[in-house]
Amino acid sequence: MPLPVPTSPWLDISMDFVLGLPKTKKGRDSIFVVVDRFSKMAHFIPCHKTDDASSVAELFFREIIRLHGIPNTIVSIVMLSFSVIFGDLFGINWALNCCLVQLVTLKPMGNRGDKNLRRWEDCLPHIEFAYNRATHSSTKMCPFQIVYGYIPRAPIDLFSLDAAETPHIDAVAHVEQMIDLHAQTHQNIAAANAKYQVAGSKGRKHITFAPGDMVWLHLRKDRFPTLRRSKLMPRAAGPFKVLTKINDNAYILDLPAEFGVSTSFNVADLKPYVGEDEELPSRTTSVLEGEDDEDINYNTGTSTPAAPPSSSLGQSLGPVREI
Repeated sequence: MPLPVPTSPWLDISMDFVLGLPKTKKGRDSIFVVVDRFSKMAHFIPCHKTDDASSVAELFFREIIRLHGIPNTIVSIVMLSFSVIFGDLFGINWALNCCLVQLVTLKPMGNRGDKNLRRWEDCLPHIEFAYNRATHSSTKMCPFQIVYGYIPRAPIDLFSLDAAETPHIDAVAHVEQMIDLHAQTHQNIAAANAKYQVAGSKGRKHITFAPGDMVWLHLRKDRFPTLRRSKLMPRAAGPFKVLTKINDNAYILDLPAEFGVSTSFNVADLKPYVGEDEELPSRTTSVLEGEDDEDINYNTGTSTPAAPPSSSLGQSLGPVREI
């Protein structure tokens, strides 16, 4: 399900991190990327991979709030110590990779390639300007035009200046132009989201849950690293009760506090639990003092699922213990 279409620039933003880059002279090895979801304008902020939440918050205030104010919503795929949701930054890594390739191929003799590769921080302002001046596939306009009402001049424009792309002197005409631009941008984003939704829903089974339903939770490695350290560890946990339905795509679960993560999950990570209506059995088995595994009586007296048909292989394994 696509996110709601924003209505104005820099009220709804998304952010992400590009990690693992070569260290620059200033010791930076990552990029803090912040994108306006309406105009698609982006800021590429160099940072360190080891920056904590307070350092990121300081960068956010200095580079984003200083210029655009405080947003209404923040969409992100990273788990920080302040409120985040879910985000998408398609296309930004492509622009950065293109620049890095050009840096390496300038003079790839000796160690020049590695030296040029470490100059990516010096190129970020140029990348940001070029990105914000390029036409975006969703809005059909460039971010500068949506935010400012005109396209800023580049060095190549010094040779010929088109008067039609200069700012309007008349304030009323400028306001009307901005209103028309934002309305057209909103329509273009809505049309693009509808197109992406149709493409993304192909072959996908639509499942919805209601508060009180029991579900299995898929343990993703990036969200539960301690629970997925080995291939032999369980890939799912639960069942857990659905507390709140945010929408058809997101739910809040009754997750134990020891998991240490947000309790909201995408429907793609949930599967319906089909079990008894009675109280769920405990995961642990009570053992009395002095007993060993052979002394435990596994027959609790409750109904058990029917055993599978017997086979020659099953008969050769000996008697089956009732659970």
